[in-house]
Amino acid sequence: MSQLHDNDLSSLHQWLRDATARGPVAVVTGKNGDMDTVGSAIALSSTHPNFMACGIHLGRVARRLVEAHHAPFRQIKSGHEQWPSSISAVVVVDAAAADQTGLELPDVPKCILDHHATDDWQLSDGDFSMKWDVRSTTEMVARYMLGYAKEQMTGPVCEFLLAGLVTDTGRFRHANAGSFEIASSLLIQGHIDYQSFIESMEDERPSPSEQGAMLRGLQRTELTEAGPWRVLRSTAGTLEGRVASLLSGIGADAVVVTRHRHGETRLTVRASRSSVLNGLHLGTIMEGLSESLGGEGGGHDGAAGWSGQADPIAAESAFIDAVARTKRGK
Repeated sequence: MSQLHDNDLSSLHQWLRDATARGPVAVVTGKNGDMDTVGSAIALSSTHPNFMACGIHLGRVARRLVEAHHAPFRQIKSGHEQWPSSISAVVVVDAAAADQTGLELPDVPKCILDHHATDDWQLSDGDFSMKWDVRSTTEMVARYMLGYAKEQMTGPVCEFLLAGLVTDTGRFRHANAGSFEIASSLLIQGHIDYQSFIESMEDERPSPSEQGAMLRGLQRTELTEAGPWRVLRSTAGTLEGRVASLLSGIGADAVVVTRHRHGETRLTVRASRSSVLNGLHLGTIMEGLSESLGGEGGGHDGAAGWSGQADPIAAESAFIDAVARTKRGK
């Protein structure tokens, strides 16, 4: 780890220590409720009694892990926020902008912990941001805890951190040396048997209706040549993330799955690691879509999303066009 990262962690520790000394601190997750954001929030919240992990949604894997470990997580309904009058600060994990939390945040100092390529945060005096070029936010939280709160890294806490790392790297398909280093530390610190842990994460079988929805998504798939890239396109009424993950194993450069429901369009996109290394950056592309079509977009280089009110065909076409205009490296 670099000296710059050491300095970041020291500054983060000082900021968190000052914030918890003043009163309660909300640790807010991104509104998608995936394992990286929820795992980061719950793990960080274990380091001090004044922290409370909260957010508007728990994804499937996150909910199962929260219930299995009876982990404290407060779900908040968007538009019905009731923050404690004594709240001293907010920590936001794994969200590239305030609107990605889905909540109206209180007017208190905020700390941003994130690894997305895109960043729309507006910081004020007293705020703190730590943004690293790593594969998951849980990696940042794990490095902080290994240095400043190792005694709180129990088996369940290490499982939350490892689950975020596993899911955000696509089962390590998008991992780098730092990802494997942290994974090894978590396995050792938490006394985790990796194979058993992965089996427990993947234990939930989809229902027959969900299996049918995924199969229909696969059946609707088409291959499109987008300039120098090959893109698989499909539509889904539900489980679009799982459909995209299934399609990403076929071998195309990128995948886009479109969902249109209740007047809102969502694009879920994935790219292979070789495509990313050759110049395809999905987070930047989706951020560009939000500028041209409105809505919200962004994410990682190999996995990103966009949602808004645009026509689904227009949104998919805008994505394909942006991919086609991206030069291929090697």
